[in-house]
Amino acid sequence: MTNAVRTIQTQRLMTIGALGLMALMISEPSFAGTGGDAFTDVWDTLKDWTQGTLGRIVAGAMVLVGIVGGIARQSLMAFALGIGGGMGLYNTPTVVESVMSATLPVVANTQ
Repeated sequence: MTNAVRTIQTQRLMTIGALGLMALMISEPSFAGTGGDAFTDVWDTLKDWTQGTLGRIVAGAMVLVGIVGGIARQSLMAFALGIGGGMGLYNTPTVVESVMSATLPVVANTQ
């Protein structure tokens, strides 16, 4: 009885796997969001804020708060978190642009 159950479970698993593999093989690539400039001004403003003077002030404040927190807690972790937060704030636009624009050369070559 257990061999029959195992056989049925194995067949079911093989069928699901085959269907999943077929779905992956016949799917078309999607290039959503590669056009449109509706929010370009907003993105440029946010990028200028985070990488400009305002971003440097906020990053410096994060480092200062980290230093004060590190002194108060007698630990370097708060200082490290302040520096990490400041670096993350400054580099976020670059990371987002590189992730979101990774497929644009592929789209340009296919059209």
